[in-house]
Amino acid sequence: MTENRLFRWLRPWVFPVVLIGAFEWYARRAAALGSDALAPPSAAAKAFVGAALDGSLWQATGFTLGTAALGLLLGAVLGIALGVVLGLSRRAAQLGSVSIEVLRPVPSVALIPLAMLGFGFGVRMELAIVAFATFWPLLVLVQAAVQQVEPRLLEVSRVLGLSARERAFKIVLPAIVPRLFVALRLGVAVALVVAVTVEIAANPNGMGYAMMIAQQSFDPALMLAWLGWIGVVGFAVNAGMLVLQRAVSRRMGVQA
Repeated sequence: MTENRLFRWLRPWVFPVVLIGAFEWYARRAAALGSDALAPPSAAAKAFVGAALDGSLWQATGFTLGTAALGLLLGAVLGIALGVVLGLSRRAAQLGSVSIEVLRPVPSVALIPLAMLGFGFGVRMELAIVAFATFWPLLVLVQAAVQQVEPRLLEVSRVLGLSARERAFKIVLPAIVPRLFVALRLGVAVALVVAVTVEIAANPNGMGYAMMIAQQSFDPALMLAWLGWIGVVGFAVNAGMLVLQRAVSRRMGVQA
């Protein structure tokens, strides 16, 4: 039993280890042929340790995560609130359908010039773009989840004379907890991706900017270290959201 459990735990890591080993061999071979465009993962690991020791890793990571979290919070509050309203009111959904379908496909990075004009460089510009990017998927998913709430629950709330606010907090939100966390997990991924993209394109702060500086400094090892670290941070954030989802679902007596 212990060996089977160990094998199940190790199995997902087989492909990443093989991939890293293959990239190590290829990068070393390319370096032997005179190419300095790639760095082996071993060199990236050394660069990562250096960035961790001098503090630049934690400073940039904190900035990106903080901005992504604030943008996600703003986008989630607005998206969930409006999604509940549109899900409960067919008339409101019809009135907002054209505006939503016109604005939703707009790429968030296309707003960078406009956000720079309105907010300049820095936190507010990145915050606005992250909030815009996370608002739409949360709005659409929450609206769909609310529309699929058991109609008898809503009928009971009307019979009990619950207000719209009480209906939303006591009936609708508990009923959509599993789907709400799916939407939030998607929002977390979008927030991190957009935050890093904005930092690469326009904001001189955070992990994306640090990776661009490494590229412009012709330091492929450090650039690869940042790229790998961004992936690790995304993996950790998603794992944390899964743990939170299970904890909240257990507390509310809902199957996750």
